[in-house]
Amino acid sequence: MRKIVIVILLLVLTTKGYSQFAKSMFSKDPIINLENWQKQRLYFGYYLGFNSFDFKFDYKTPVQEDIQVKKTTGFNVGVVADLRLQEYINLRFEPGLYYTKRDLYFPGVGSLEKDYLREVNSTYIHFPLLLKFSALRTGNIRPYLVGGMSTTLNLSSNSKSSDDNFEGKFRVKQWTAAYELGFGIDFFTEYFIFSPSVRGMFGITDELIRDKPINGPSPWTDNIDSMKSRAILINFTFH
Repeated sequence: MRKIVIVILLLVLTTKGYSQFAKSMFSKDPIINLENWQKQRLYFGYYLGFNSFDFKFDYKTPVQEDIQVKKTTGFNVGVVADLRLQEYINLRFEPGLYYTKRDLYFPGVGSLEKDYLREVNSTYIHFPLLLKFSALRTGNIRPYLVGGMSTTLNLSSNSKSSDDNFEGKFRVKQWTAAYELGFGIDFFTEYFIFSPSVRGMFGITDELIRDKPINGPSPWTDNIDSMKSRAILINFTFH
């Protein structure tokens, strides 16, 4: 009997909470939440999210089969500083920690996994500086576009390692640069702003460190003209 009462109470509370949320967000005459919040000159927040990183390869000479990249889902966590420039434009700084993993398969390089497979584990400290272009607020919903530049420090780059692919060590540069474009929606709740967003990140600098010529021609890096990161970033921000 006690379990039934608890379930009924939970259903009532959930239904009531959902109805209040629906009324404040989607009704024709919503309750306006945090009406003056975004009129502040500067405010802060934090975000949690997911990422999917890839590599874009350009080759010196055409290849019959591209280097294959197996992607995994990583995670993001960071903070947000938002500076209001005018009613519809904000400058945002969103430093964060990003973790991701990619497996590279080099076709035609040996027959053993230790020859054709390279695991690239990356722990990034990400520094994006973005402009946020917001639309007119409708009730408690405000969509926006965001774009800008970012620099990234790779803590797992192996850039200082004296070993290279001949010893099974894949090396990338510590610092890279990229541009970012995306969109999101600000949902104004009673106590905070919930802001999910989706962004694409497109590397503009080559991050590959070539193998040392002292070991002879490298089947892993010699034909690569450039290797740049690309990523899809999904963040859930709370202000």
